Amino acid sequence: MDQPEQQILLSTGTKVVLLADVVATLSQPSFRKGSVGMVVKAPVDGNHSYRLRFPEGGEGAFQRTAFQVLRAYQTEGMNTGVLEEFDLQEHVIYRCVIGSRAYGLQHEQSDTDLRGIYLPPARAHWSLYGIPEQLENKDNEECYWELQKFLVLALKANPNILECLCSPLVLYSSPLAEELREQRHIFYSRLAYQTYNGYVLSQFKKMTHRKEQMGDVNYKHAMHLIRLLHSGIHLLSQGEVKVRVDTFRDELLSIRHGEMSWEHLNKRRLALHAKFEEAYTNTRLPERPDYARANEFLIKARRSAVEDP
Repeated sequence: MDQPEQQILLSTGTKVVLLADVVATLSQPSFRKGSVGMVVKAPVDGNHSYRLRFPEGGEGAFQRTAFQVLRAYQTEGMNTGVLEEFDLQEHVIYRCVIGSRAYGLQHEQSDTDLRGIYLPPARAHWSLYGIPEQLENKDNEECYWELQKFLVLALKANPNILECLCSPLVLYSSPLAEELREQRHIFYSRLAYQTYNGYVLSQFKKMTHRKEQMGDVNYKHAMHLIRLLHSGIHLLSQGEVKVRVDTFRDELLSIRHGEMSWEHLNKRRLALHAKFEEAYTNTRLPERPDYARANEFLIKARRSAVEDP
């Protein structure tokens, strides 16, 4: 989490604005509220003063509470406004369950991960304040992507997004979201090879690093690595995203329970990766997703979000 601005030591050259009039003393001249200056000497800690210089040549020592960074001063007040009029959660158009419960790998302690899409009203989207790319509630394991962000990630064949769109556990789907689900094949392309490969390599790197540093294996990471390979193979060979892991569920649970040695696990990974490469060689998926249809859908959705006069 970022530190509050006043706890961060500002570097030399930072432009600042005085927040109040400063009366002249024997050691420095007077300065007007709103004067823009520059940090010429920073303190060693937050309890001491900064040395500021102003365009007319005057300098002075100021506590951090006496001024604000120019960039923050210029944008103050732009973080609130029209969004306060809207509960963006009310504009969720698609809500589903992903993760272990959607895969069929849940246990008693498994979380219920909720994901989906929200379509903001035009007034909020067009406003000066903009809208967030996603609504997130970590306490409830919820995350909803703004529609355009969701579409862009889907076009890049992001596995999490594609699985969200294909989840067998749909809690709510508006007619617009249902239309998107019915044409989800427009997002399937050979880009999945690169994207899934990236995720697999990332998981493998985490596993090997832990193995080298701590001497053990994170079997949850290992399970998801193997699951991703199975998923990627199915997408490239069958032209669809399969979320549930019924046909290889026992294998994945065996890995999660630590019943497979590192050597066996690594051999399994390499064997599946060979199948993944073969599936890519023989896939009938197009080189790229259907950008035009995704764009048409986004424009239609945006029009539906325009409020009546």
